[in-house]
Amino acid sequence: MSLDRTALATCYRLLVLDWDGTLADSEATIVNAMQQAVRIAGMPEIPATAIRETIGLSLPAAIRQLYLQAETAQLTQLAQAYSQAWLAVTTAPIPLFADAETTLMQLYESGYLLAVATGKSRRGLDRALRAAGLERVFSGSRTADETASKPHPAMLEELLQEFELPASAALMIGDSEYDVQMAMAAGVDAVGVASGVHSPGRLLECGALACLDSITGLPVWLGSLGTSKRYYANSH
Repeated sequence: MSLDRTALATCYRLLVLDWDGTLADSEATIVNAMQQAVRIAGMPEIPATAIRETIGLSLPAAIRQLYLQAETAQLTQLAQAYSQAWLAVTTAPIPLFADAETTLMQLYESGYLLAVATGKSRRGLDRALRAAGLERVFSGSRTADETASKPHPAMLEELLQEFELPASAALMIGDSEYDVQMAMAAGVDAVGVASGVHSPGRLLECGALACLDSITGLPVWLGSLGTSKRYYANSH
């Protein structure tokens, strides 16, 4: 299905997508890697639920949130241990969610500019893009090691500047509060997806216009603009 280009011209031009939990089914892998890193670094064990809460932040911001009282040297050691553990647990590419690639191609072929804003490192995102074969689909990207971590608006502000677009021409799509908070701070609309770490209610409370079951619902939502400004499109 192709989206109506007339609607496209009067709606969003740039779609900025989060990666982990939005496009990639990586939550369990991230939790596993952090748990291994904690053991390697000799830090106190921490529940998986607490680790899940940090997904979407930069690595330094995530480990600082997990260990508020830790010394800087301990946090540095944990970050190094995480990088080591991540390589150990990702010997095979992390899969995208079902039909995520098809959805991205549909949006790309309909004329949208697509970009990524992620808590991953540049090296990590480039590796993920290569593994998924999606380099040509995305016209831009920002990672947490080359600008401020979410929920700071820098990623979106820099992408808007790069594409010479106003905030009203962009839409942020993500699974976490950090995605929506970043969008709100940048004056950009946001849509949540329920495939990741934070509940639909939390995403809507932060200001998301809608919360979809998954990224595959995005084309239909975009096509429905003008009929409903705020709804929760899921089957729960």
